[in-house]
Amino acid sequence: MPTSRPRLCAGSLAALLTVAAVCAGDAVARVFPFGPYTRSVNDLGNQFVPFHARLWDLLHGNADGGLLLNWSSGYGTSFLPDLGTYLTSPFALLVGVFPRDRIDLAVYVVTVLKMASAAALMTLFLLTLRGGRWWAAGALGASYALCGWSVAEASYNPMWLDGLVALPLLCLVAEWARTGRHRIAGPLLVAVVWAANFYTAYMATLGAALVLAVRLFTERDDRRAVVRGLLRAVCTVGVGVGLAAPVLLPVYLGTKHAYPGWDRAFAPAAWPDVLARLLPATYSFFTPALFLGTGTLLLACALAFQRSVPGRERWAWAGLVAGVALSLQWEPTHLLWHAFATPNGSPYRQTFVLAGLVVIAAWVSVSYGWPGRRAVLGGVTVLVLLAAGAGFSDLVTGWTYPLFAAGLAAAVCAVVLVGRGRRFAALAAVLLIGAQAGQAAASTAYFDRERLNRLDDYAPWGERQRTQAAVVAGADGWPGYRTDPGREQTTANDPLLVGGQGGAYYSSHTPDVLTRTMRALGGGWTSNGRAVQSLDNPVTDAVFSVGARVRGPRDPHQGAGRTGMGGTDDRPVTASRAEVPPLVTVRGAGGSGGTIGAGGTGRAGGTGGPVPYGRSPFRNQEQLLGSRVYTVPATALRTADGGAVADKGADDYRVGRGAYTLTAACPAGTEAYLWSPDLFGRARLGDGPEVEFKGQLPARRAAMQHLGTVGGAGNVRVTLAPVRAGTVPHEAIGCLDRTRLASAVAGLKRTGATAVHVTGHGVRAELPPGTTGTVVLAAPRIAGWSCQGRPADSYLGLVATPAPADGTAVDCTFRPPGLRAGAAAGAGALTVLVLGGAVLAYRRRRDSGAGRPGPDRRRQHTGTPEPVDA
Repeated sequence: MPTSRPRLCAGSLAALLTVAAVCAGDAVARVFPFGPYTRSVNDLGNQFVPFHARLWDLLHGNADGGLLLNWSSGYGTSFLPDLGTYLTSPFALLVGVFPRDRIDLAVYVVTVLKMASAAALMTLFLLTLRGGRWWAAGALGASYALCGWSVAEASYNPMWLDGLVALPLLCLVAEWARTGRHRIAGPLLVAVVWAANFYTAYMATLGAALVLAVRLFTERDDRRAVVRGLLRAVCTVGVGVGLAAPVLLPVYLGTKHAYPGWDRAFAPAAWPDVLARLLPATYSFFTPALFLGTGTLLLACALAFQRSVPGRERWAWAGLVAGVALSLQWEPTHLLWHAFATPNGSPYRQTFVLAGLVVIAAWVSVSYGWPGRRAVLGGVTVLVLLAAGAGFSDLVTGWTYPLFAAGLAAAVCAVVLVGRGRRFAALAAVLLIGAQAGQAAASTAYFDRERLNRLDDYAPWGERQRTQAAVVAGADGWPGYRTDPGREQTTANDPLLVGGQGGAYYSSHTPDVLTRTMRALGGGWTSNGRAVQSLDNPVTDAVFSVGARVRGPRDPHQGAGRTGMGGTDDRPVTASRAEVPPLVTVRGAGGSGGTIGAGGTGRAGGTGGPVPYGRSPFRNQEQLLGSRVYTVPATALRTADGGAVADKGADDYRVGRGAYTLTAACPAGTEAYLWSPDLFGRARLGDGPEVEFKGQLPARRAAMQHLGTVGGAGNVRVTLAPVRAGTVPHEAIGCLDRTRLASAVAGLKRTGATAVHVTGHGVRAELPPGTTGTVVLAAPRIAGWSCQGRPADSYLGLVATPAPADGTAVDCTFRPPGLRAGAAAGAGALTVLVLGGAVLAYRRRRDSGAGRPGPDRRRQHTGTPEPVDA
């Protein structure tokens, strides 16, 4: 049988086994798309599905903005860092062939295809490393793709799965560098995996470097050959990373300009918990998901006792696995694996590298001949001891040991049958593959259900999103005004999912200036400030030119019982319209508005630095609007029985669970707003409707909300019902005068831009003749904005520039920080690659003309794989 055919069969087996196990597990758990339960947990529903919807819009020409600038989210944000973080995988392009209302299915298919590709590539690498039985290589390749890290964690972080694909691919590239082959393809593949997801590609590169080190150590090449191999590997990675620099540098700098997220110190997991994650049907977010299938673990454990494997190779691979396992638990190496920053979420994101090394060790064990009785007994002993150590962990479930025992029995029988000759090979293959698939499917189902029990989840695209999208589309008037898809969000990225140009935005790159500006204006957030929410307020709507706002019921998927607040919400989905200024307004001399109160002119330098606001969001809104529109009265807070409430510091009341009454006095007919960012509970003005607040600082910040209209007597009496301890500001009440607001809006419209032209990389605004003062664009002043050929100023957190001398038009453009330097680095790397290719081509022609074999054929190396056993 030709060598290529068993490789094809092995890769196909690995891919099909992976797809079958994942889909079977999801079907057993009855999760989407095989049942009524959603799979959109945590950031999958909140970030990744909406961002893939944005990619769909870009591919079909329907997006507001382009590759550089996203006008849909956060009132205008940089998109290239998000693209490079979430969407530059080649697999992501497949979403474009699905209907948009099947975006959840598209992301699921992409997820499964990534796993299948990782399985096939690992199988190919194993057979490149050494020859052996093709079905065994396929089973081991599938076990890598079905490792616990993949199905328990990366399945709802699909960008991480690019790292799962990258590890075997980079191991192949390292092997090519060692043997002097594919010198052009190598850097190109490095560029693809680093651009797809630099974070996991970095970890995969470290893993591939360790594999290359063992290969160079065990193959006993001469020193010059080792040095040449290392130099080729370093150059390959360097050129490849350089080619990816146009994406990598903007992503890196995007994180530098982002609002800081969680700050966690590394704490190693307890060793019984680590051992428990080797076994099926165990789950924990803060432990390494090392499950690989009992058969793979048995073969890896047998390596140390496998005398047919040369001692140098046996102990090198076993030592590498042990060393990497220990590195997961030691803080200095933990930081090295994570690019010297402890991640905000799971601290064991490098686990897939260890899983790959265990699979490689298992393959080395069988490629020299299947383990004999001594090796099997030794491997079983080690594995049973590991399982016994896991018994001290609370992570072990009722299914763990039965599944483990069944898999171990099947694996031992398979190894014994292989040793009895070719007649029993088919039965051995069925036992090994069946046990692997069964354990993986059962664990996948278990992980599916555990995620739903432990993490936030979001409904897939359905009637709610369809209705929201239709209402947004019907009200859309961009760029004449913005349409916000609403405060009652389905996800933290509703503008990407259902359309519009809202304030909501959730990303690893949420700009610091956006979060701080919206905080100053009374906005809310989740995820410790990374998920900025829409602020339903007529003053901020005027400032940000939100002329249409969608309002509707709470998301029924979240349910009142999940928060302990509220009841049935049957409000229809509607869009309200309001008169607002254009996207570009003029402040100061010759314009309307200007700043009032504290904060001076409110203009900072061109870096989008700290926003000079005070504590009161009512006064901050007035400062940004340029007009006094609120009454901010003194308040008094008392308990239900009339008792005084203690202060927490000079500016806040301290509240606990119970009932309180907040009183104040405002002009009759004004609208009362409550600002209480730390309140988790309900508020009611008089006999009006209850309003929910979901604050719990610093992780969650409740937005300022409208309570109702102040009655004729001017008394404001607000009933508060916190369900958790928190604080209420002394200046919690603001009463809005709509007449004053209308006057301020009319002034800004009168002196604002007469026409606004928006592109995917900037704005051009035509101004009234003779305009002077400061031109303000209603977009956060994130790094990268320039106007009239110079860095833009910051006007209280918004893009600003002095009116031009001719007073006719202003051009503002956006270029993500790092794009120019990244493009230069990419061009340099491409030049090196082209010149290197030309040199190689010249040498081949010269050698061919002289009748000599090329350099790849001249060098006889010991790493040539043995024939593949069919």
